[in-house]
Amino acid sequence: MHPFTYLKVTTPQDAVRAIESAPQGARFLAGGTTLYDLMKLDVMSPPAVIDITGMPELSSMRTTGDELQFGALVPMSKVAADPRLMMLYPALSESLWKAASQQLRNMASVGGNLLQRTRCAYFRGGEPYPCNKRQPGTGCAAIGGADRGQALFGASDACNAVYPGDWAIALTAFGAQIDTISPRGSRTLSVEEMFREPGKTPEMDTAIAPDELILRIRVPASKLGRASTYHKIRDRESYAFALTSAAVALQMDGDVVRDARIALGGVATRPWRVRQAEQLLVGQALTPATARRAAEQAFEGARPGQHNAFRVELGIRTVADALQIAMKKGATT
Repeated sequence: MHPFTYLKVTTPQDAVRAIESAPQGARFLAGGTTLYDLMKLDVMSPPAVIDITGMPELSSMRTTGDELQFGALVPMSKVAADPRLMMLYPALSESLWKAASQQLRNMASVGGNLLQRTRCAYFRGGEPYPCNKRQPGTGCAAIGGADRGQALFGASDACNAVYPGDWAIALTAFGAQIDTISPRGSRTLSVEEMFREPGKTPEMDTAIAPDELILRIRVPASKLGRASTYHKIRDRESYAFALTSAAVALQMDGDVVRDARIALGGVATRPWRVRQAEQLLVGQALTPATARRAAEQAFEGARPGQHNAFRVELGIRTVADALQIAMKKGATT
């Protein structure tokens, strides 16, 4: 562990002023479940850590009205267990229940969860493995290497690391937005556009600048919520990252799909919404056959490597099953 300066702030404005005057490379600290881990692995070595946990205005949530709102510091466990969310937006709740362990969910914040970094073994392993995400320009050992868990979508010649989160996948399906503040002012952007594909700059995971603070997450209220689910397939049921996952939300008229949302997780360099697959369902009766066709469309364009081709068929089955699960949820609520 490298020495660093610690500072605690109590308002977003103080946080912005603190990071503006801090040495380059300073980072905000919320739950710390990602930052401390990466510091111990020597992946990140911030010269200053700015503790933002003492901000009441970022610690509240609302699940009624025309818009759901989640302060960036609300614990994952609190959002997951919200009774209204569990009933009206099960995909949002399930994406948090199926993420990490209970201890981590109690500590980790929903804002910080969006910014977790890849679990690619080459990124986290350090020397002697080259990694453009950790050290730009050194190469990518995963390309042509052990790529069982690497991306099927969104990869580049510089990086094929998977985005590991679950919450962001469900938020993407519902068209969620985030509000931020930085020394340059405030802005709003969608969760989907927040994430970047690696391109030639894989060290930049998101469009969020290092001195930019997430204030809240906003989700439009939607009739799609009731018939929704987050379906996650993993090597083991307890505390494992997705081999494939799908956040699915439906608006049904009897057995006919009137609207659909599908976002893929565990298979891409960012949350991966598949609009063509959504459109394939609209106006169709949702049967195992139509669910399978939409799922196959969702995985059109997948680019498997040497060891991860099995995840294409696994992903297709994940989406098809998620559609059936979501339809049943809508019928029983």
